[in-house]
Amino acid sequence: MKKILYSKPSIGALEKKYVCDAIENGWGEKCYDYIYKFQDSYKDYLGVKHAMATSSCTGAIHIALKTIKIEAGDEVIVPDATWVASVAPITYLCAKPVFVDVLDDTWCIDPKEIEKAITPKTKAIIAVHLYGSVCEMDEIMAIAKKHNLYVIEDSAEAIGSDYKGKKTGSIGDFGVFSFHGTKTITTGEGGMLVTNSDRLYETALILHDHGRDPKIKKMFWAEKIGFKYKMSNLQAALGYAQMQRVKELVNKKIEIFNIYKKELSQIDGIQINYEQEYVKNSYWMPTIILDERLNIDRDEFIAYLNGHGIGARPFFYPVSTFPEFKHKEKNIVSNRLSKLGINLPSSFDMLYADIKLVCSKVIEYLQRT
Repeated sequence: MKKILYSKPSIGALEKKYVCDAIENGWGEKCYDYIYKFQDSYKDYLGVKHAMATSSCTGAIHIALKTIKIEAGDEVIVPDATWVASVAPITYLCAKPVFVDVLDDTWCIDPKEIEKAITPKTKAIIAVHLYGSVCEMDEIMAIAKKHNLYVIEDSAEAIGSDYKGKKTGSIGDFGVFSFHGTKTITTGEGGMLVTNSDRLYETALILHDHGRDPKIKKMFWAEKIGFKYKMSNLQAALGYAQMQRVKELVNKKIEIFNIYKKELSQIDGIQINYEQEYVKNSYWMPTIILDERLNIDRDEFIAYLNGHGIGARPFFYPVSTFPEFKHKEKNIVSNRLSKLGINLPSSFDMLYADIKLVCSKVIEYLQRT
């Protein structure tokens, strides 16, 4: 039986060429060449002033939080419906994540819930563009300005998404991205931290390099304690090649989703990814939400799809349900989505027939209930 993977990167001749060049020549004085090229290509694509390649998106969030001086006792507002990596770095700094609910249509953080959650201890908001969907950034930035808060855009899953003509990740004080092997752009593992603020970038740059200040010309001098969240030149070579193809890769994700939409949008009992009229959704992960009235066991549905060679996976659990945190039962939408959501395959090598097969099995299961 052919296995349809839920995600698989697109690696071609250009990627192999650049990585082989980095292996053969990217040492000594050239050991940062592809890192610089990758960062520059990312800045150009997003239209931002600064980009810093990191070993992961989690590391990028940690640097961003430390840069804005998040510390013990501070509160950072986060959506409950996200992957734990959006939240974990808050705890690294002994600060408190404050979980709020998400919108029913985009599955992204609800601005009204942000406003309700703000206290004198609130210092920042992490807005997660989930599965390629886009947060209501005008409302979020207005709230942040009103309360003097920082905004970190977690765009790990949303490279290629736009909000009113601006690329996601370019709107907040910081944007962070992931290049895990499942993402639209990959370096195997890796991330990117971006900002338009010279001040924030200068601080982040020092933290990123073990606390070494480039203005102090003393080898091995650490001005403060920093981090080791660097990306290798080999990874950056792969990323740079992917950035040469970024429009192609994003368009392929949208093409895959549009086939799903055509096949599934008229089916009763399911909700699919949403796109506001002023947004471009890059549809990293096509997703269906089952109607509660169908009374379908989501996990049994996934097992059925997996049994037919279809790599479906569940929607993210609310992070507040994990043992480290206090469950926010009032986050009704986040809890409902986690019980009823299924991510469908969107590998780059999927054929039209593969997507049709996935849809036929989804419909077949729904018709059995």
